[in-house]
Parts: sequence; structure tokens; C-alpha cells
Amino acid sequence: MIPLSEAPRPAAPDVRIGHVYLKVADLDRAIAFYSGVLGFDVMQRFHSGAAFLAAGGYHHHLGLNIWESAGGTPPPPGHTWPLGCKSAKRR
Repeated sequence: MIPLSEAPRPAAPDVRIGHVYLKVADLDRAIAFYSGVLGFDVMQRFHSGAAFLAAGGYHHHLGLNIWESAGGTPPPPGHTWPLGCKSAKRR
């Protein structure tokens, strides 16, 4: 695994990922990670409660919201799954 600081960005336009919806505790922090670190574009934001992000101009790959999770605490260890993205051009 390469260090995050050396990871390729932005998300490649040919990334293939289904629609993933995440309940997050802090919408601005989640947007900063998925757009600022992983390189997804913010496609739409609904007030302060939800945002939709994508790669390559798609309407959205990721939906983020705080509707039932604002200010929540992280889940206990072992209760989350890693999210992987695969690009045909990046292996």
C-alpha cells in the first residue's frame, strides 16, 4: 500500500463505482476528504445536509448526508468496510 500523500489524484474519469450513500457525522469534513484527497468533484449540495460527488462529470457516484448522523461518533473497530475504486487505466 502506498502512502496517502503519494496516491494518484484526481479520480480518473473512467472510475467505475456504483452509487454509494454514506451517513456522515460532519458533511464539510467528508466533502473535504472525498473531493480534496480522493479527487471527486462536488456535483450538487443540498443546503447543509447532503452532497453528491462524482468523477468524470457523472451525475454522482457518492451521496453523503448528515440526516440521521450529524455529530455522531465513529463506529467501533471492525464495523466498517473499506471502499475500493478501480480504474482501467490505473492498476
